[in-house]
Amino acid sequence: MSKRFINGSDFTAMALLGADYLQRNAEHVNALNVFPVPDGDTGTNMNLTMSSGVRELRSKPSSSIGKTTEALSKGLLMGARGNSGVILSQLFRGFSRSLAGLEEAGTVQIAAALQYGVDLAYKAVVKPVEGTILTVAKEAAKHAVQFARRTNDVAELMHEVHQKAYEALQRTPDLLPVLKQVGVVDSGGQGLVFIYEGFVRSLAEIDGQHDTYSMPSEAAPPEEVAVPILAPPVRRQEPISAQARLATEAIEFLYDMEFFINRKLRGQAGAFFDESAYKRALGKDGDSILVITEDDIIKVHVHSRKPGDVLNLSLPYGELTDIHILNMREQHRDLLAHEEEESALADYSAAELLAGQAVQGVPPGQVFEWAPFGIIAVALGEGITDIFLENEVDTVLSGGQTMNPSTEDFVKAIEALSAEHIYILPNNGNIILAAEQAAELSERNVTIIPTRTVPQGLAAVLAFKEDETAERNSAWMKNAAEQVLSGQVTKAVRDTTIEGVDIREGDYIGIKEKTIVVSKANLLEACESLIANMLDSGGDLLTILSGEEAEATETASLCEWIGEQYPDLELEVQKGGQPLYPYVFALE
Repeated sequence: MSKRFINGSDFTAMALLGADYLQRNAEHVNALNVFPVPDGDTGTNMNLTMSSGVRELRSKPSSSIGKTTEALSKGLLMGARGNSGVILSQLFRGFSRSLAGLEEAGTVQIAAALQYGVDLAYKAVVKPVEGTILTVAKEAAKHAVQFARRTNDVAELMHEVHQKAYEALQRTPDLLPVLKQVGVVDSGGQGLVFIYEGFVRSLAEIDGQHDTYSMPSEAAPPEEVAVPILAPPVRRQEPISAQARLATEAIEFLYDMEFFINRKLRGQAGAFFDESAYKRALGKDGDSILVITEDDIIKVHVHSRKPGDVLNLSLPYGELTDIHILNMREQHRDLLAHEEEESALADYSAAELLAGQAVQGVPPGQVFEWAPFGIIAVALGEGITDIFLENEVDTVLSGGQTMNPSTEDFVKAIEALSAEHIYILPNNGNIILAAEQAAELSERNVTIIPTRTVPQGLAAVLAFKEDETAERNSAWMKNAAEQVLSGQVTKAVRDTTIEGVDIREGDYIGIKEKTIVVSKANLLEACESLIANMLDSGGDLLTILSGEEAEATETASLCEWIGEQYPDLELEVQKGGQPLYPYVFALE
């Protein structure tokens, strides 16, 4: 029996099974990362992103496909991690926008939605690379648009989409030479194929056609749908002692408000929504303003003196839902009375505790001024984190290759800083897109310094001058990052050959920027070969960041070798504490 239309319930089942297939095969996707390093994480990032989307979807069940795709899109957007996660969120953001307002959708609408998602994803990437998840999604959507003219069966259409995506995946090595060299397909594309496989199997179950389709990706059939509930994001910040630094009465904008404006439920023609004018109106008597517009749903967060005025200002634009209003003075009094005051205060954002509040002992009415600048950096390892915090960085998000912060993590970190202009140092190429997406969602002045390594991030921080303009600081920080040559050593997790370097599992591989240049069975030999390669282009100062696996005797031996071979080279050694990478090098 054909399935001519799918509704919100059908799509929810599809998304749940798609998320489950991705989750079950996340390690397989991770293993497809081109570099044979132990922290390949495309599958992890896509799984965490999809899990966030599914949590939002489950919290807003609906029979309308427009509403369910919208819920999935919102969850994906805020939970997006890494380049693959951000691209995935954009694919379904376009998919949702195309189906907005529909109760059900047929083949033509679904095909058009897939195509719109591809269009949006390509726009989100500054330099799209073919042979990636983008290509897989593009080829599948293009085929869907054509095939939708020949069928009205949604299950048949999605089978074709999955089949075409799989075929496009197999061709990715022909588009990206490095994939062919290593003998793998694109990891992000494979993740998308697993999601589409879950979609197809779900539709087959809905129609009772369990054995109709043959799945080329060979994923194990799930026993039950189980998407993990993720722990809240961890944010490292210096502790705030409220009793010593805050006065309850000085909380100027005391009502913490959060609500949604649902323009689809307005019941009558709502006023035209001018987002900029709305934010300006909120700012007249409020701060900590965050407005996220997603089709007909507007999410609003604001601290205000007059909550009634905020609600009255919002009513003309639609129906207000999920209204939460907290009195921050009351919260603060409770915190001061609590035995474990300091740990309780850690649950508050810096914006809630600092913005517009007076230090104890300061005359009433005198409040904190916002700092002109704030810096957010991403780092993994206690030593590296401390180095950033000691060098003017305000917030360090825990993350790197093994744990990419989500878009929501960045949004919260931005919101938590009481600064006029905020810089973000991603310090990893796989984190830049999520940071950029957070900057777009935030109303604050945010500049992304596109640092791709920790050494680049440290160089950028050292170039920062607090008494200079934002424009000059941006230029100097970017230039400083570009002048640093980065290297790192880690263990290979599989046998392979990349750019003429033969690698065996368990070898120590030396990576200069993005390129593997050496593979040795001995750690010190790998370090020495990598350093020699890096110094071929010159350099005066070499900084060594020792990881948690580095032995003091090995570090001493390495420094002795450097002193003998390069007596004129200035050397600096610091404990980074980073996992998986015994040594990280920065050459200036």
